[in-house]
Amino acid sequence: MIRTLSDAIKDLVHDGESVAMEGFTHLIPFSAADEIIRQGIKDLTLIRMTPDLIYDRMIGAGCASKLVFSWGGNPGVGSLHRFRDAIENSWPRPLEIEEHTHAGLANRYLAGASGLPFAILRGYQGSDLLDHTENVKIIDCPFTGERLAAVKAINPDVTIIHAQQADRNGNVLLWGITGIQKEAALAAKKVIVTVEEIVESFEPKMNSAIIPAFVISAICICPKGSAPSYALDYYERDNDAYIAWNIISKERETFVAWLDKEVLNSPVDVVQS
Repeated sequence: MIRTLSDAIKDLVHDGESVAMEGFTHLIPFSAADEIIRQGIKDLTLIRMTPDLIYDRMIGAGCASKLVFSWGGNPGVGSLHRFRDAIENSWPRPLEIEEHTHAGLANRYLAGASGLPFAILRGYQGSDLLDHTENVKIIDCPFTGERLAAVKAINPDVTIIHAQQADRNGNVLLWGITGIQKEAALAAKKVIVTVEEIVESFEPKMNSAIIPAFVISAICICPKGSAPSYALDYYERDNDAYIAWNIISKERETFVAWLDKEVLNSPVDVVQS
């Protein structure tokens, strides 16, 4: 189960698949995204609650044909320029989008994790999101007659997350802002987890979640695997990197030069342990 990142991506992520890479504010799996770019994997349907820099890189590198999301931007800075270029100019390729509310997409994961065909919530009504996706329908409650939104379950081919620790039995522990990682993992057909370290046993942590070994396909030891986001108790968010990205990604030429130097020619070969 413990594998190098390059081998796990090669064996478990394929052209044309749907890939969810979750992590809210911290524990964002940047190293895994960079490895997907290096391996030239294409035509992916990328799923993420908040596609920030991680998907801006992948969209600009030509990995994505579709994006399923509920918000997009460079947090605290501005737009995602590679995302905008794909939408406005089809560079480097056309990008289809499917937009949801945060609650709607979270409930799609929850339905997928629960083995249900859909989830029900109050939402979407009064917005034009209903006009742009077939995966949300308004239905009548059979008990009260109330009009509710039904969102189709989402079951990614692959979910990739980053966590602080895994144990020798293959269980994974993450803590802090846990986001939707647990549901995204339980909903997926395959799960790759990059971790800061392997430990013999877990210590109790506040606001934590354990992803059980039986749902995980591969664990990859990848220190600083969520940089420039942060991993609570391991390293802080690199705010300067988010600010710098606004300039790096704004023009195609500066983005391509950055991609060539920092990703394509800077492979990370993390050994097994």
